[in-house]
Amino acid sequence: MSRLTHVTSGPFAPPAAAPPAAARELTVVSADGARLHAEVHGPEGAPAVVLAHGWTCSTAFWAAQIRDLAVDHRVIVYDQRGHGRSAAPDGVEGYSTTALADDLEAVLAATLAPGERAVLAGHSMGGMTIMAASTRPALREHAAAALLCSTGSARLVAESTVVPMRAGWLRTRLTRSVLGAKAPLGPVTPMARRLLKYATMGAGSPPERVEVCARIVHGCPRVVRYRWSHVLDEVALDTGVLELNVPTAVIAGTCDRMTPIAHARRLAGMLPDSLGLTELPGIGHMTPVEAPEAVTAGIRGLVKKYVRANEQQVHGLEGSSA
Repeated sequence: MSRLTHVTSGPFAPPAAAPPAAARELTVVSADGARLHAEVHGPEGAPAVVLAHGWTCSTAFWAAQIRDLAVDHRVIVYDQRGHGRSAAPDGVEGYSTTALADDLEAVLAATLAPGERAVLAGHSMGGMTIMAASTRPALREHAAAALLCSTGSARLVAESTVVPMRAGWLRTRLTRSVLGAKAPLGPVTPMARRLLKYATMGAGSPPERVEVCARIVHGCPRVVRYRWSHVLDEVALDTGVLELNVPTAVIAGTCDRMTPIAHARRLAGMLPDSLGLTELPGIGHMTPVEAPEAVTAGIRGLVKKYVRANEQQVHGLEGSSA
């Protein structure tokens, strides 16, 4: 996977390359020819889960979920274009929510059997990917349920509280400058950790989790980070939310500055088949790392109710017809 080479043990180390979590790596080609790094962890034939990471992250962001779920699930992860081991687009036209939807559709088609259903989970930009793909044939064929983690569908910059001042045009302008800065992030220093923790994590996040997030975010190429920031600034996916016609749960931290909890509450109220919102007190934006048990439990619950239960029903019908 897109490995954190400095992490060798614990829940955020890369999953061991041994059954049942052995990884199969593949390259998925998207509609415009973009080449995406993807991985499949866990036993063949197990219920499938597809995980889409957020802006400036990579498959390494899901290490805790992969490690837990791959024991009895088939876990599919991929690097969003320009992130991790996926190639960056050559021009600005390769950065769009349409491209995100194309990529997810290509991953689903490449990793799932015809008609196979999976739980889709997306964090931040990964959640927006699911919203953007809500009407795509592959999503409608393969999505049994979805989990949206720490994400929003519109007004992301205007409602961000990364810049600690009253809402208004000046805060929006300063936030746009901060998130869309062209300057390289540089090495992971104590100051860099403090800034990243303030902007993206809860005050109680332990140092090892801050370190994990800092290493992942600082690993994102400068141009990729900059160009995707402009896409996120203009995100308008309310229509995609209203057309996401699968059972969908929302989970978010109450101390999220990047996509404040108001976004999650709004999503939970808009979704046509909403399963409600789980609010995580004291947690920031990086929910899969900050609160891995809660995110993993949410995914497991959706699999149990919407994938395993459906499989048992199908097998029961097949048995009765025989």
